[in-house]
Amino acid sequence: MKDIMYQESWNLDTIFPGESQSNQLKKHLDDLEDNIKQFVNKLKHVTMQIDVHDAIILEDVCKDISIVRTHLSHAQSFITCLLAQNPQDNKATSLQVRVAAISSSYELAIEMTQHILVTINDDLWESFMHTKELSNYSFQLNKWRNKGQLEDMDNIGELLANLKVDGYHGWGQMYDMLINDIKVPMTIKGEMVQMSVGQAINLRSHSCEEVRKEAHKTLQHIWSLKQDLFAKLLNHIIGFRIKVDRHKGVNNFLEIPLLDNHMKEETLTTMWEAVEKHKQPFKKYLNKKAVMFGEEKLHYYNFWAPLPQTQSQLNYEDAVIFVIQHLGKFGPELENFCRKSFEKGWVESQNRPNKKHAAFCASFPLTKESRVFLTYDGTIGSVLTMAHELGHAFHNDAMKNMNGINKQYPLSIAETASTFAEMIMLDAAIESANSDKERLILLDEKIKRSVMNFMNIHARFLFEKRIHLERENGYISSAQLNDFMEEAINESYQGSITDIPTHMWIWAPHFYKTKAPFYNFPYTFGYLLSLHIYAKAKHEGKGFEKKYLALLRDSGSFTVEDLIKKHLGEDVTSEKFWEQGLELCIKDVEQFIRLSEIYKE
Repeated sequence: MKDIMYQESWNLDTIFPGESQSNQLKKHLDDLEDNIKQFVNKLKHVTMQIDVHDAIILEDVCKDISIVRTHLSHAQSFITCLLAQNPQDNKATSLQVRVAAISSSYELAIEMTQHILVTINDDLWESFMHTKELSNYSFQLNKWRNKGQLEDMDNIGELLANLKVDGYHGWGQMYDMLINDIKVPMTIKGEMVQMSVGQAINLRSHSCEEVRKEAHKTLQHIWSLKQDLFAKLLNHIIGFRIKVDRHKGVNNFLEIPLLDNHMKEETLTTMWEAVEKHKQPFKKYLNKKAVMFGEEKLHYYNFWAPLPQTQSQLNYEDAVIFVIQHLGKFGPELENFCRKSFEKGWVESQNRPNKKHAAFCASFPLTKESRVFLTYDGTIGSVLTMAHELGHAFHNDAMKNMNGINKQYPLSIAETASTFAEMIMLDAAIESANSDKERLILLDEKIKRSVMNFMNIHARFLFEKRIHLERENGYISSAQLNDFMEEAINESYQGSITDIPTHMWIWAPHFYKTKAPFYNFPYTFGYLLSLHIYAKAKHEGKGFEKKYLALLRDSGSFTVEDLIKKHLGEDVTSEKFWEQGLELCIKDVEQFIRLSEIYKE
């Protein structure tokens, strides 16, 4: 008998009791508004002629920003959780609007700070970066100074900050509302049910092909009816972004995403070149899967399906035990953290309608907690999603004692931590498999993630590049967006799938994240980097956990190039680095092809 019954719903009352009606939350937002106003007023009186003796002034600015950012992040995460568990919570929607306005004021304060930093001459700046007061903030200060060189506060700064609330971020929030409001009619076991988009998407891994096919076609039909509306949303988001970039003198739309990801364009280019060169084995895998499903070419709705003759399901209790057991093989801190997350009610996994469709992890820096959100449906894919989000949460835990400024780690490393957790659990499960058939099933899940990162994510990257270029010429119709999506998928998958999801640009939420343009390449970066980290972890054993935690804690204080050089001794601008990771994935494919012969019996 199990000692613990793990709950499928999270506990938010330890953050702010009363959820969207919380008086504590209201006071928190009131205080936050006052603190930002005071900080902005203080910035207006900071001299533009800072001399070498005034490093302490900038240190105070950094401390103020750390405090404000921590309190703002705490509030944003809470409201994100409220709307995820119940998108119809009107009070939470009102709070989201208020927090967006507060966030705009914070962004204005950051841009004012950037403008001040730009006025400091180069020699004085270099001396500042070596003072005891500022050395701990040097990376983020340099990043802000670089961004400040792209801003023009005198002409448009405050106006632009205010316009972003309704004219830019508002479109992203509208996307969430529209997606969450969609109901998907599905026939399950002879009964008509109304599903959320998230539940319907999860049916892609259902054991019955007819259910998968119906879900795919029903969703495609819904997207076709709503495509003009979502095209308008996406055009507004991309159009606004392009105009702002042009005002700043930014002609390369990857410049800011790369800066935010602490990455050189050389690194990104080299990574994609390596991926392009090594796609053939993954095409071979997809072709093999097609044969196993009795198809000439793999249908997209069968990609996430369990292999024929396998219907492996885990109830929630067993899934939690499975995750804790396998992640615990990496090290005691990760094991204890995962156990604590489940026992303290940090995980929302209930499979029900009327909740947000996308999984995520939210950080609460004031209480040093996280919350993980997903829809658990009993499949191995759901188990891995759980591990993925717990990887994010463990990253947050590693950063809990860092100052607010240096907690700002890039998405590229965030997605390293999450995919690393998946990698640990999958390989531990593969190694402990009781039969070749079980090993084949787990290998299939692992290779699916390689295909997602090397083909699907690449398609999203190609699509987003092309629509940024096309949007400069005018409005992009829904038909054109479908064509661009189909072209990108065909190119990236090298024609190895059929029933192409041409409406992926609608249901992939990353295209609508106004604070994270090009939220695609960080996944592939993180996936390949996690392979290197995992290889070192296997070689060094549980003692490697301390080194891994050190890398995570440094993730907001270095470029990815310097971070990986420091902790792994590797050069990410070298194609050889990326090929080493790809070779490990190719070995998985080779093993899968060998084991797949059991299906001939």
